[in-house]
Amino acid sequence: MDNSDENSVQLHGDEEIIEVIDLNETEQSADDLADEFEDVDFGETRDGDDEQEDWDTEDEMEQESVQDDSDLTFTKHTGSVFCVSLDPATNSLAVTGGEDDKAFVWRVSDGEVLFECTGHKDSVTSAQFSHDSSLVATGDMSGLIKVWKVETKQEVWSFEVGDLEWLEWHPCALVLLAGTADGNVWMWKIPAGDCKTLQGPGCQATSGKVLPDGKRAVVGYEDGMVRLWDLKLGNASHVIKGHDGHQGALTCLACNKDGSLVLTGSVDGCSKLIHTATGKVLGVFSLDRGKGSTSQEEAVEESNSVESVGFCNVLPLIAVAYLDGTLAIYDLSSQVLRHKCQHEAGIVRLQWEESSSVVSTCSLDGVFRLWDARSGTMVSEYRGHRAEILDFTLNREASMVVTSSGDHQAKVFCLQRPDR
Repeated sequence: MDNSDENSVQLHGDEEIIEVIDLNETEQSADDLADEFEDVDFGETRDGDDEQEDWDTEDEMEQESVQDDSDLTFTKHTGSVFCVSLDPATNSLAVTGGEDDKAFVWRVSDGEVLFECTGHKDSVTSAQFSHDSSLVATGDMSGLIKVWKVETKQEVWSFEVGDLEWLEWHPCALVLLAGTADGNVWMWKIPAGDCKTLQGPGCQATSGKVLPDGKRAVVGYEDGMVRLWDLKLGNASHVIKGHDGHQGALTCLACNKDGSLVLTGSVDGCSKLIHTATGKVLGVFSLDRGKGSTSQEEAVEESNSVESVGFCNVLPLIAVAYLDGTLAIYDLSSQVLRHKCQHEAGIVRLQWEESSSVVSTCSLDGVFRLWDARSGTMVSEYRGHRAEILDFTLNREASMVVTSSGDHQAKVFCLQRPDR
């Protein structure tokens, strides 16, 4: 592959490309947790189903965007770019996956491609770096998962499961988890490939998250059930279902910094706060859409789906993003709605900054926005995409964002705020 293609990167303006700072932030307990994870009995590796599914995409927006606030545009993809992640060690490398069955690992400073993750046979919908940035995992919709060593740019492991729903690395060990359409959660040691499965209820494992302690995971399912898994024992310590569970498929999950609380979102329009030690539902957050429906099924159908959720690290606040474009800021203690921040189109996802009360959103109108959760006002917005933004990731200092879009592009924006 020729990385010298001058058309693959467009630098905008005369702004200086930001310097990436390596903070070497390694948790002290990471090695201990990684060692403890060695005791897990993974058993034998099993072959998964080889089912393939086509991806139905929305038509691209026709109108050209006049305003482009980005500092760099990555244009190697030839289809919608579904996912983007930054390497956690240095925040200097991005990996993007797209509708063109490709994933690229590239430098955010100049857009140079380090290597292409080849061999996928369907849209790449998941791409993530391991906790130490030594490996990158890419997964396509058909269930083909590949792991690459960043240093050598070589594939070191691959496996095929059923249709893939999500992919996530363990926070402090080279262990990879994946949720599939048949409800199972797979867990592998990489690159050895030792395998373990967490048996689901027979419906899609739509979302999953490993908790910060590295010992537990929370998984949401299509039937509205939430399970808290003990990864070492391989059993569910708590199952939240029925009235306590959701009335529709889980769409998103988030946990607070110490992993004591989990926030869930669903197509039923509700977000639920769950205590991970007890499995108890501590609160339900909703904009009360779908009221007056004659049946539970109609309520779900008419409800305002929750698309993304998240905890603020510095204040007792949570954010819930809805399909109708509402960003709701709730007080965690009183569970009262504090602010409704309205977008021009549906919100795709949100992310809180690590050390402030600013929450970022991307939406179907192709705009990236920053919101001050204390006042509920928009701090700034960044334009440049000609189609919906499908994913984004902030660097550790929240001075840069990398976005991916249905316009076949990924963009790097340098973020400026008056308090910086």
